[in-house]
Amino acid sequence: MTPGARGTCLQDPFNRKGRNAMRIGVIGAGNIGGTLTQRLTALGHEVTVANSRGPATLTELAERTGATPAGVTDAVRHAELVVLAVPLRAVPDLPATDFGGRVVVDANNYYPERDGDLPEVADRSITSSRWVADHLPGARVVKAFNTIAAEQLRDGGVPAGSPQRIAVPVAGDDPEATRVVRDVVEQLGFDAVEAGTLDESWRQQPQTPVYGTDLDAAGVLAGLGAARP
Repeated sequence: MTPGARGTCLQDPFNRKGRNAMRIGVIGAGNIGGTLTQRLTALGHEVTVANSRGPATLTELAERTGATPAGVTDAVRHAELVVLAVPLRAVPDLPATDFGGRVVVDANNYYPERDGDLPEVADRSITSSRWVADHLPGARVVKAFNTIAAEQLRDGGVPAGSPQRIAVPVAGDDPEATRVVRDVVEQLGFDAVEAGTLDESWRQQPQTPVYGTDLDAAGVLAGLGAARP
């Protein structure tokens, strides 16, 4: 695992002749989803935001950020990249076929007190991100943004090369999809650190050395290596 390449803008991952803005769907308008909606629109991306309660409940967020409120299906179908920031228990209720072929950022964590008993995740037979991928067949799932608090995500980004720049681990099975997500992480002002596959993403789940600790790239690499099942 090595730190991702530094950079402040996307290197046109979709080969769109130099256009840097992407169409991004954010599913979930809570702390992480709302913060990413704010940050990504500020970077110039075309963001559509959705939640389980419908677009009418997103008026304030839309007016404040410039994002477009929509239903989940519209937010996903119009997006090149989708950020999933809903409770894990809600994933089986998503329109799974709409996610096929999309790069999907899994920003979730499994919290039993919130998500209930998900036996295979609870006993760590599989990682929570693998569980998400299994429920969204065809999606190019990448684990990221699950280790950082919303406040740091909103205010903690700094230019590349800054001392103590916070690092975000990024795990996935699809090299191109993980590269796209690493580029977004870097745009937001954080170092992206390759963290292995979805099956290895347990190293960045709650109760691991990198969870909620705001480490720099070297610290995240060391923390991923020090994690134990």
